[in-house]
Amino acid sequence: MTPRRKVAPAELRAALLAVGPWLKDPELPKPSRAELGAAVKMSARTLEQIVPGSSVEVRVPPFVAVQCIEGPRHTRGTPPNVVETDVRTWLLMVTGLLEFHDASADGRVDASGSRASEIAHWLPLLRLTP
Repeated sequence: MTPRRKVAPAELRAALLAVGPWLKDPELPKPSRAELGAAVKMSARTLEQIVPGSSVEVRVPPFVAVQCIEGPRHTRGTPPNVVETDVRTWLLMVTGLLEFHDASADGRVDASGSRASEIAHWLPLLRLTP
């Protein structure tokens, strides 16, 4: 597998700032699919870069699935530790506008496995002020 290009902090910041107004006010027009995809992919891949490993899989359909956090390697079938959520919830957590534990408690995040909640330690990646 070809290694992914590293996400530059400035690229991540630009992608998240582009969707920031909508994250803060859902009544605003939804960003384009390309803008949402860029923000989701860059943020998930940044998490993958700063917390390398393969014990937790983070899924944000339809855009990305990455593995992170050191531990036992998973290679087939459904991983034992999975975090899955929708685009908006992911971006809210990545920007600090929503806490992982709150999103998990109210069902916006499906976190399965004993290590899934460890990603909360690494969020937010870039804090946007409300």
